[in-house]
Amino acid sequence: MFPFSEYESFWVFLTISSFIPIMAFSISGALAPISKGPEKPTSYESGIEPLGDTWIQFRIRYYMFALVFVVFDVETVFLYPWAMSFDIVGISTLIEVFIFVFILIVGLVYAWRKGALEWF
Repeated sequence: MFPFSEYESFWVFLTISSFIPIMAFSISGALAPISKGPEKPTSYESGIEPLGDTWIQFRIRYYMFALVFVVFDVETVFLYPWAMSFDIVGISTLIEVFIFVFILIVGLVYAWRKGALEWF
């Protein structure tokens, strides 16, 4: 027999976490002002007609810069648990962290040489 009593806190959390967004959307829908005017179907609801073409191409460098930032920012978060448990994990993990940081440095040098860190 499956022990359902061990998971009652999970079911309570699941019920509450499902109930909060449903209530937030229903309250927002009930209290939101409904305005239907001539500006509503336009591209921008401010009432000002957009100038020029709406298909503006952005340079890929901005996306590459952001991607490199996110990758290295997230990867450095992986070092925090290791630093907090350094006295428990031992020397073998220290060597693994050096390999991890070496791979990060190689990736950073690669991104640098490819020009992904150039903003303009």
